[in-house]
Amino acid sequence: MYNRFGRYVLMGIFTLSASVSLYFQQYQLAAISGLLFCFVLWSHFKQSSVLLASKYFKNSDYDNAEKVLNEIENPDRLAKNRRGFYEFMRANIALKRGEYDQAEFHFQVASRFPLGGKNDKAYVLIHLANLALRKKDGERALAYTAKAKELATSSRAIEIIKNIEIEAAKMA
Repeated sequence: MYNRFGRYVLMGIFTLSASVSLYFQQYQLAAISGLLFCFVLWSHFKQSSVLLASKYFKNSDYDNAEKVLNEIENPDRLAKNRRGFYEFMRANIALKRGEYDQAEFHFQVASRFPLGGKNDKAYVLIHLANLALRKKDGERALAYTAKAKELATSSRAIEIIKNIEIEAAKMA
């Protein structure tokens, strides 16, 4: 759960440790340092700072969450389970700022990746339905709610879906 700078520092420490171990002919320690370096490098590309950003996001500190998410240079390299959360947080931050087109884009991408569970995926579709209602597109909103109904497990999600269906029916 490090930011980019913290991972770079760790990689530097492991490189230095491997170099010193090689100098003193401690090959096992050098190998361990090399493996730890490789692990941190792997986590830099596959896990990145998504977990740290989610910590800020859960505490409603959206500015710091966005700052940490901006450290991720190429989200396409993230592991599938991290990419879904990355896009979900990006979408919610855009929604909080009133950037509805950006929010819709990120929710669309988040819907293609695994999230915590079926109910989380249902909430992504609920957000997409709400954004479709905002654009006065009742048909799309009904399509999103139909998919969300299949995934929703909580009574709150089901209630929200019913409200969206009523609003979408008025538009259609």
